[in-house]
Amino acid sequence: MEGILRNVLGDSSGNTTAAPEVTDEVFDSEHIKIMTIGVGGAGNNTINRLIRSGVKGTELVAINTDKQHLNILHERAKKLLIGKSITKGLGAGGYPEIGAKAAEADRAAIEKMLEGAHLVFICTGMGGGTGTGASPIVAQIAKEQGAITVAMVTYPFSVERVRRTKADEGISKMRQFADSVIVVDNNRLLKLVPNLPMNEAFNVADEILSRAISGLVWTITQPSLINIDFADVRSIVTGGGVGFIAVGEGKGTDKVRSAAEGVLKNRLLDVDFEGAKGALIHITGGADLTLGDAIKAGDIITERMDQQ
Repeated sequence: MEGILRNVLGDSSGNTTAAPEVTDEVFDSEHIKIMTIGVGGAGNNTINRLIRSGVKGTELVAINTDKQHLNILHERAKKLLIGKSITKGLGAGGYPEIGAKAAEADRAAIEKMLEGAHLVFICTGMGGGTGTGASPIVAQIAKEQGAITVAMVTYPFSVERVRRTKADEGISKMRQFADSVIVVDNNRLLKLVPNLPMNEAFNVADEILSRAISGLVWTITQPSLINIDFADVRSIVTGGGVGFIAVGEGKGTDKVRSAAEGVLKNRLLDVDFEGAKGALIHITGGADLTLGDAIKAGDIITERMDQQ
């Protein structure tokens, strides 16, 4: 978590560590269209963070009912205002049913935006209006068009009782359409970084989602010590149900074990590795990282998973 916290806290300008460079030449030659769509305020913030990180290889789209929020996003983001006839561009007011109606009202525009996509990441904060209501419809449209659909959502703090009820309903609907739903529970995040101010905790959640997406895009589009292609990713996420993100970092003489054990410890959903059917493990290191190091890290993690 140290690197993530440095990214969030170390630069008040909001700049983040650059993502691994993904060359457009490799991406185009593979003919894989990857889209990352941020729905609602929290999802839009993740799109902004991805842009600042310099991620390539994925088209970045922000969807919202709040025109003002869309206007302050980075110019690189493609923007889609939905439900203007319903909300007048003023947002969903925390009501998921309004978010859903807004998405249905502009269903044709969402369909056009998603044309030709092979893999779609949908980022949102569950518990609000636009994200909770509109994101399952975006997932439904993506699936109807044949895309592999992965939702990456944040789950409210325990004190946000009303939002948690809405979030549960939103995740239930999302599971009907998305191949996998990856949940970052803000309560787990609070346990890992208990002394952070609330706004910085939300930034950490954005950073984690951003890194996860960057890592997956890199994995699909670039060669590495152990190559994983789009078909491998599809086999893991299709029918994957609910999943979670875990992060670990290591340094020193036993950096590999330290990083792997950090992954086992720093789970961002209150579930264990036992029973997990699969995992995508993204390992980044310096020039001294060996193939043996990567295999060792993978072994430490997968020992805790379902061996069937």
